[in-house]
Amino acid sequence: MDIRTTKTELGNNWDRRGLPAWSFHNEELLEAEKELLFRRHWQLVCHVNDVAEPGDYVARDMVGERALIVRGKDGEVRAFHNLCRHRGSRVVPDEAGHCRSAIICPFHGWVFNLDGTLRGPSQPNSLPDLDPVKWGLKPLEMDIWQGFVFVRFKPGPQPKISEQLAHFDEEVAQYDLESLVPDGKGPWSDELVANWKCVRDVDNEGYHVPMAHPGLADLFGDNYYDEAFSKGTNRSFSTFKEASSRLWSVRNYKSVLPEVPELDSDHRRSWLYLGVFPNTVFGIYPDSVIFYHEFPLSTGKTIQRGATYKRPNEDRRMRLARYLSGRIDRVTTKEDEQLIEWTWEAAESSGYDGIILSDLEYGVRSYHDELRRLYPVLNEDEPARGSLSARNAELIAETEG
Repeated sequence: MDIRTTKTELGNNWDRRGLPAWSFHNEELLEAEKELLFRRHWQLVCHVNDVAEPGDYVARDMVGERALIVRGKDGEVRAFHNLCRHRGSRVVPDEAGHCRSAIICPFHGWVFNLDGTLRGPSQPNSLPDLDPVKWGLKPLEMDIWQGFVFVRFKPGPQPKISEQLAHFDEEVAQYDLESLVPDGKGPWSDELVANWKCVRDVDNEGYHVPMAHPGLADLFGDNYYDEAFSKGTNRSFSTFKEASSRLWSVRNYKSVLPEVPELDSDHRRSWLYLGVFPNTVFGIYPDSVIFYHEFPLSTGKTIQRGATYKRPNEDRRMRLARYLSGRIDRVTTKEDEQLIEWTWEAAESSGYDGIILSDLEYGVRSYHDELRRLYPVLNEDEPARGSLSARNAELIAETEG
């Protein structure tokens, strides 16, 4: 649903409440979210061209899990737990790097082939014979969409991510996402003093853009709109406003951005955002592609991480355009960080008695609907300590029954 049509289609008869305040500080809910939303839903790790050559690897930590993406000698990209089968050490210590011919655990020197099989432990005479597959690195479920590598730590409720995002394939085909290459700066990350859901509550609506984001407002004008979450994804889109822009970075970005002939007229001067439940957003621009996502550290601390990718044939003019779009994005991110933390603080206040959503914030409601479907306990008062999971299971059984 296009958020701009909410009033027409729904009138005033939709639930404008947000999530209950208790949902932002309940420890038991957080552990349930980690298990279902972050371990059993697909999580983005990198792009295939982050591991362009055999032996290249990327490692990422998420909610206590450790993912390792590595390209084998056969050219295949594979995903494993970054977990030595001997004592549980990380087999690679860094977030990115290169193994010349094998992965060598830095704890005791066990050696694993690039396909994950065990080549051999150190001092093998001190151990029984070990099957190279059984004692190899534990594989992770992996799927690739448009060159982006996703993993799932445990079996989950959704189809493959490539199937889940397939309805965007026709629109994004013109961007040739598979050919993207890293911008050379690597991923960025920030720690926020907020519950992770506060990030989504700010990010899932454009109502705040005119007031809170002067740069985006200067770029988009009144053209920006959101679409509601449906089947685990959502979409936001805006063409650039035709009038001249006031801010230096926006004015020069619009001026210097070259025409990309592969893009149709709707997308040559526009920004497209694609959201993936529960926590990932792609920003797809004529000059570059970004992603960002967040992971809970505690009920009141969140790590937000992102990366930028460029076109492989980028010339000087496109590089300047990418710098300027990145500048606009960086300012927007910092502006959002303040709003996210304020949103978190509100839930702790004695004056907080809920919120009321605008028609332009129906995207927030549609995201909450996804959460409430999985956690119907969010429709109730905070459960007694230790009873949340049992009560939630009871409510799900009633719905399914």
